[in-house]
Amino acid sequence: MMLTKWQPRLPSLVRWDPFEETAGFRRFFDQPFEALLHPGVTSELTFRPLADVSESKDGFTVTVELPGMKQEDIVVSVEENVLSVKGERKRETETAEEGYSRIERVHGSFERQFAFPATADMERIHAAYRDGVLEIRLPKKEEAKPKTVKIETA
Repeated sequence: MMLTKWQPRLPSLVRWDPFEETAGFRRFFDQPFEALLHPGVTSELTFRPLADVSESKDGFTVTVELPGMKQEDIVVSVEENVLSVKGERKRETETAEEGYSRIERVHGSFERQFAFPATADMERIHAAYRDGVLEIRLPKKEEAKPKTVKIETA
């Protein structure tokens, strides 16, 4: 013999929320402001490549992930200590032979900007693109590098 806990057989009651119908409408108007409030979070409709910025004693390094892009589609420019990386990831032509396709990769144009201090030497910038990764090196100016002073004996 098996014992089970008794549960009433009433249909489940759902509490009515008068604002539930407006949730989708509210999300539609909140979406443009999400990028301003949460700059690190991207929408599924925009392409924003990920980037790392690091500083060493010799200079700065910016690494940008640009998978599937050609070097000709990327533009790197510098103006007043601001580094800009622009480009466009184009959509590849696809044929749906089976009648089913699912596209998760985001395409479109993008622009990322990075501000650097006056110690960065923008005249000696170097950029290299390999295996979908763009690496930009900005050396520091000579006067900004730390110097060691030799102490003489008296």
